[in-house]
Amino acid sequence: MKKHFLFTCVPASGHVNPTLALVGELLDRGHQVTYAVGADSAETVRATGAQVVELPTRIPNLGGAGDHFTPERMRTMVEFFIDDVRQCMPILLERFTDDPPDAVCSDVMTTYGRMLADRLGIPAIALVPNFASNEKFDLRTAVMAEHAGSVAGPPPEALNRLHEEMSALGDEFGVEVSPFMGGTPAELNLVFLPREFQLEHETFDDRFRFLGPQLGDRDNEPYSPADPRRPLLYISLGTAFNQRPDFYRLCLEAFADSDWQVAMSVGSRIDLDELGEIPANFDVRRSFPQPAVLRHASAFVSHAGMNSTMESLHHGVPLVTVPQMPEQAANAARAAELGLGIKLDSNSVTAAELRESVDRIAADVEVRANLDRMRELVRSSGGAPAGADALEAFLG
Repeated sequence: MKKHFLFTCVPASGHVNPTLALVGELLDRGHQVTYAVGADSAETVRATGAQVVELPTRIPNLGGAGDHFTPERMRTMVEFFIDDVRQCMPILLERFTDDPPDAVCSDVMTTYGRMLADRLGIPAIALVPNFASNEKFDLRTAVMAEHAGSVAGPPPEALNRLHEEMSALGDEFGVEVSPFMGGTPAELNLVFLPREFQLEHETFDDRFRFLGPQLGDRDNEPYSPADPRRPLLYISLGTAFNQRPDFYRLCLEAFADSDWQVAMSVGSRIDLDELGEIPANFDVRRSFPQPAVLRHASAFVSHAGMNSTMESLHHGVPLVTVPQMPEQAANAARAAELGLGIKLDSNSVTAAELRESVDRIAADVEVRANLDRMRELVRSSGGAPAGADALEAFLG
């Protein structure tokens, strides 16, 4: 029997992109998919064929250089999460109360998705694009461990306020709200990484389906390096914490006189004139079709967002990571622990250190063997078909 699935997600590429192949698979099987998301990701989702409900969600610009969760940044994020629930819940209740979907598939950052499912009395499935949490491990463990290192984490008082405000919103809408970054897992959790990459993966039971990354059509976008004979280095800090002209200038210095040809993504929020003269071996753009570039790359200098990390491992590309926030630092530490990359401090790294790290990891035979093994695990995790199978079985 065909079902109607409602997806909810923040309009951030690292959260939306992993879901697109799953949405496409469900549509190919004849199911109905409605996707509630902010305008910044609406067209990306609409291209899958899903019906889109545009929400007022806009990810705030946290701005500035550096990797610290300053009190100002944390206040901005807390206000965002609270206001997002307050604005989106009434829209979703009006749309779906009289004609509810069969289930809500909710990204871990869209608290209102789980709240809506509770209010309507329908199943809630968690979509997890980062490390999953259960009763024995939660993401805060990894984040706070990295907080003790070189990357500053969120102030505890800010998280406490977030929990208190969310609890009050739950009372307002007549539902329970799970603690942010933790709490009781959903009955079904679709995790977009391979089990072997998950921290403390041996503690996760059958409620968690580790699907691996799902690149879908994005892996087929056209891209060719300018010189197919030279090794390609890809550099990107993702789409959120990427306002780092100082870091991009450091990359220009590190690789200007090297044998590398470099594709460097700098995002949409910096003035390209700040970078100065661009060396001839650099291709600098606002953005690249990332999976397509990684098909050709021999190394990836990355912020270690989980989506970027998984896409790199899907293509067996070694990582040199410069995390820009605590969650990324946890991802970077895991990649280094598994012998898949090198983790550097984005605030103190020098051009010489960056150059040496890239040259070393690209030539490391042991790292290559680890990447080959992980690539096989990534590609055998089941992907979108396994996710659709799990959803169909869950709904009977």
